[in-house]
Amino acid sequence: MPVSPRAAAFDILLRVERESSYASELLHSKTYTALSTQDHALATELVMGVLRWRSRLDDEIATASSQSLAKLDLEVLLAARLALYQFRWLDRIPKRAALNESVELVKRARKRSAAAFVNAVLRKLASKKAPAETKITTAQALAHEVAHPEWLVDRWVRRYGLEAAIEICKYDQSKPETAIRLRSTTAEAELVQHGVELLGGRILSSARTARGDIPRTKALRERGFVIQDEGSQLVAALVGKDLQTRILDCCAAPGGKTLAIADRNRQSRVTAVEFHPHRARLLRNLVRTATPDNAIQIIVADARQLPTPGIFDRVIADVPCSGTGTLARNPEIKWRLTAEDLADLHSRQAAILRSAMSQVAVGGHVIYSTCSLEKEENEDVIEEVLANNAGFHVVDCRQELNRLRSAGELLLPDVVPLTSGPYLCTIPGIHPCDGFFAAILGKE
Repeated sequence: MPVSPRAAAFDILLRVERESSYASELLHSKTYTALSTQDHALATELVMGVLRWRSRLDDEIATASSQSLAKLDLEVLLAARLALYQFRWLDRIPKRAALNESVELVKRARKRSAAAFVNAVLRKLASKKAPAETKITTAQALAHEVAHPEWLVDRWVRRYGLEAAIEICKYDQSKPETAIRLRSTTAEAELVQHGVELLGGRILSSARTARGDIPRTKALRERGFVIQDEGSQLVAALVGKDLQTRILDCCAAPGGKTLAIADRNRQSRVTAVEFHPHRARLLRNLVRTATPDNAIQIIVADARQLPTPGIFDRVIADVPCSGTGTLARNPEIKWRLTAEDLADLHSRQAAILRSAMSQVAVGGHVIYSTCSLEKEENEDVIEEVLANNAGFHVVDCRQELNRLRSAGELLLPDVVPLTSGPYLCTIPGIHPCDGFFAAILGKE
């Protein structure tokens, strides 16, 4: 067990870099949830802060280092990033404490020979003022100022405009609010009793914005509610409610949308497909504790070659994607993703969508979704697949959104801002949720 929140943060960042792990998953693993509430909050702040601001931190470290950053051991660079993040963003932590702890982390990582070097670099940085903010007039300036890859920011500026791109990047660098979906009639009262502050949903009446020590609540352990972004909840709502149908979820894990769909359609039989066995095990655990009536059948299979028998009335293809709509929660993605990855993702997404379409009955719907802001993964996939499937048409998402609004589920008075043409399209910083895309395809 790490002896301090800084050591916990260091170990997590090391695994994120070396194993391509996700920080949020590690922070919520059993190893680190054993930290006290205060220590876990600091570890989370350090991990997410370093990942969000990595390029800015590295630019500044480079000015004080006698060696190029490429030649530094990863442990040394991470220790320097952790200290510098505290210098620049955490005013309540004395610089001396942050500096000394990072030097000790280098020693702990068996890099004692680099301890003096780290000490010298951090002393230089501690004595300097933070770099002045620059005026943002170009994609390059925006990428530098808000610590995003320039190629990615340039895409957003060209597609959404500079002002919208600024809002997206600002959202990515913020601590996003925690949205929850209530599942039991008692969960809300239990959360309030536990000291959690609950505010109304921003998009959906069934959602709440929660502030407090949510992970340690009994209601979460007993699945009285689930942590789920409102954009994700909205995608699940597009499937429909109170249906007595056969529903297929092609890419089910981790299970948030699967569970939401099952909760909204208790008379339906839901089949959930997951490719990775370890993720299917996690999904089974979620289903077993959340839906003891076993209304969800789980199959381990490749969604591109679905073995599911029969024909379904609703099929959801929430495909693996770049995740560029979720960078506030998963900042490591922006440092891993390349422009070349989008073409590979597009091919897999199109293959999954074609497979999903082969499973739907006449008169049924396929709901295709991503948490990506990239056209290659969204509109381009729909257009390519429909070009060779004349028996399908795009159903305008505004029809379903207006239905949700009429039923009192959707809080917004106008659904048009949530759409781009016939598609659902939420944009972080513009809408009060992460970025999601969804298309509804009807089979004729």
